[in-house]
Amino acid sequence: MNNVIEHFGIITHLNADKIHVRINQQSACSACHAKNRCMASSSQEKEIIVDNSSSEKFQVGDAVMLYGKSSTGLIAVLFAFVIPFLLILIFLFLLKDFPFNEVFTALSALGILVPYYVILSLFNKKLSKKLKFNLKKLE
Repeated sequence: MNNVIEHFGIITHLNADKIHVRINQQSACSACHAKNRCMASSSQEKEIIVDNSSSEKFQVGDAVMLYGKSSTGLIAVLFAFVIPFLLILIFLFLLKDFPFNEVFTALSALGILVPYYVILSLFNKKLSKKLKFNLKKLE
């Protein structure tokens, strides 16, 4: 298994400390022979912001390879999907024995995500150092 995540991208904007890279993210089934008949196939353009700490000189429009450790992707999935899902489940199981309306219970379980994402945003700088991508200019 390869320990590096790579995406081809184009630089859309840059300044002294940040580089904005547009990538075309495709679903895993985009290479399937039946993708024209299947509705699961999709692709999205995303913009990734990378620290401009490289010694290479980049310009807008340059083709680059965006790469990072696969553990970076796993940590991002953990914080974005797994932990919120577990918080909702735990909160639902805790509230199921109380005589609340189901709508109140469901909204309360979803409401637990608000403080989670507020806390996550407070640690944004620390997380951005841990979840880091790098650029390599393509010839």
